[in-house]
Amino acid sequence: MAVTEAQMSETTHTRSYVVRSTTTERHLGYLDSLPGQASFLQYPSWAAVKAGWKAERLGWFDSSGRQCGAAQVLYRPLPGTRRYFAYLPEGPVLDWADPRLPHLLQPLLDHLRSAGAFAVRMGPPLPYRRWNAATLKAAVGPGRRVGDVLPDLVDPVGAAVADRLRAGGWRRCGEEGNAGDAQPRYLFEVPLAGRTLDDLWAGLNQEWRRNIKKAAKADVEPCVGTADYLSEFYRLLQLTEQRDGFRLGRSLEYFQRQYRELNAEESGRMRLYLAWHDGEVLAAHTLIVAGRRAWYQTGASADHRREVRPSNALQWRMLRDAHTLGAQVYDMRGVPDVLDPQERSYGLMRWKLGTGGQVVETLGEWELALEGAVNKTLHRAMQKYLARR
Repeated sequence: MAVTEAQMSETTHTRSYVVRSTTTERHLGYLDSLPGQASFLQYPSWAAVKAGWKAERLGWFDSSGRQCGAAQVLYRPLPGTRRYFAYLPEGPVLDWADPRLPHLLQPLLDHLRSAGAFAVRMGPPLPYRRWNAATLKAAVGPGRRVGDVLPDLVDPVGAAVADRLRAGGWRRCGEEGNAGDAQPRYLFEVPLAGRTLDDLWAGLNQEWRRNIKKAAKADVEPCVGTADYLSEFYRLLQLTEQRDGFRLGRSLEYFQRQYRELNAEESGRMRLYLAWHDGEVLAAHTLIVAGRRAWYQTGASADHRREVRPSNALQWRMLRDAHTLGAQVYDMRGVPDVLDPQERSYGLMRWKLGTGGQVVETLGEWELALEGAVNKTLHRAMQKYLARR
């Protein structure tokens, strides 16, 4: 079959990309050159938090040596073998709009296979669909879910990337019986770019504004705490898990390590916010800041004196601080896709909708078994094991 000049040119161009290991310093420098485009999960400090995994930082380089992509890969060893499961949480950091995406990913797959990986999971950091708070509030009803509602925006890049990944043999997690996402697929974001604090206040619903005023009138004092208060945060988290019926499965040592590693990388990367009332901490929330994005990661509160609304007061302080720091987005992380008021998890959705932000369905996580019969067999065995858990 004849090859056109355009095909020859594209082949030459894509073959000029090389994926190789980079230093921590170079990886950080590249992420910092793209403020707001990388998740905190792609920063080296996050790898230090994840016990039981080994990490590698990779870069895409063209023929001139210019870096044009980055990935932090976490390798989990498969017991009894010399093979690894490779995981790129909310990564890699690439030009996902490039129509030659399969050619950009192939050098990554070749590198991972040579490193002993039998399969790879990645989470392209792309939005797929967006719903404004007003749209979802109007759709609340028995049995309703976010996916039942016509979105306010479908991102064309996200849709195109999904098609290209499927064509390349990737399988979306949670579909076709395979394991679900490790990171939340539905996020809640409050846009900050181009908005004043007055705009943010006006974006809150009446209940949120009323609760923030109530907290101020009751002399609830939101402040930034030190690592010394992580034990208090963890105590409140255990109460919250029991009250709300969920289990994160994290230890106090985990949060201490997270705080230590993230702030060693950059002072203020992780912050602990405390809501004091009458000499007692009633709520504690964690915030992570990287580039031009801020993430509300974990929240906890006491079972008593809830009428003084400490969590609303904390969130308003965190929103304002994120705005002051120059963040373009305040990411409140995961929400359930539930719009049925009778379901217990709807309470979290309702609370976040009150900020006036948006629910964002991301592209989710995708898996691929690497070439070779043994790799595919190991991947199938791993999927069956996870499906039984």
